[in-house]
Amino acid sequence: MFSYRHAFHAGGHADVLKHLILIHLIKYLQEKPGPLTILDTQAGAGIYSLKDGFSKISNEADNGIFKLINFEKTCIDKNIPLPTSLVSYLASVRNVNPTDEVDFYPGSPYIFAKLLRHQDRLKLFELHPSEIKILHQNINQLSQSKQIDVFQDNGFMRLKAFLPPLSRRGLTLVDPSYEDKLDYRHLETALQDALKRFATGCYAIWYPVLPRQESIALPERLKKIAAEHNRSWLQTELRVENSPEKRALQASGMFVINPPWTLSNELSLALPILKAALEVGAGAMYLLKTSEI
Repeated sequence: MFSYRHAFHAGGHADVLKHLILIHLIKYLQEKPGPLTILDTQAGAGIYSLKDGFSKISNEADNGIFKLINFEKTCIDKNIPLPTSLVSYLASVRNVNPTDEVDFYPGSPYIFAKLLRHQDRLKLFELHPSEIKILHQNINQLSQSKQIDVFQDNGFMRLKAFLPPLSRRGLTLVDPSYEDKLDYRHLETALQDALKRFATGCYAIWYPVLPRQESIALPERLKKIAAEHNRSWLQTELRVENSPEKRALQASGMFVINPPWTLSNELSLALPILKAALEVGAGAMYLLKTSEI
């Protein structure tokens, strides 16, 4: 598991989808004045250079954030407005860059941190020995650092210790690498326990769309867990390419339990644009499903 580094995938199409949704979730939950507790079970290093290091090995940002920025320029030239969620997402990326050039990409910890109000709290979990050191350093540089707790621990195991939050208002991101097949089982166990403790919390689960049994079965298993707890859900996927001969990740999804009512409408506007901006070849597509609860 320690071979995996979030930086390999920084700014790729999966990050674009995931972070666009997370920003919408936070902004919706912050419409109420009560304090919000945010938990990130696999936090990574927090922020990543797109000019050197691990991100340059994969260059996934070239087909993610950079491609989206170029598409944005075309829309501006043609006076085509972008959906609110895309505008907010691009603003969050630019917020961590000191110039107009996008040299750095914010991971979920930085996106969360930059959106914290004074009454909100953020708890980050990261087990990787190298990532946790960098995460501590990056968080300590932020003006919001006193509102953030960083733990070198297994997020799956520690999640239950913080649920329900004192505020009874919370957002939890579960974003494992899935390199270890046991991650699928650990995810389901942690989610079952979390819903027993805090059924009304908002849970956002990222997953890769892969041709392996565990990945194919995951969305239906998550729907079953949500139904067992009488919770609403939203599932969305974005495929940018359909080339089975390639090993690179070509599609990913987000599964949200207790999604805000606004999320489906916003994604119905954003997903066609993401497909058009990021597609590689004729196999690009997107999916959007919601429960009937």
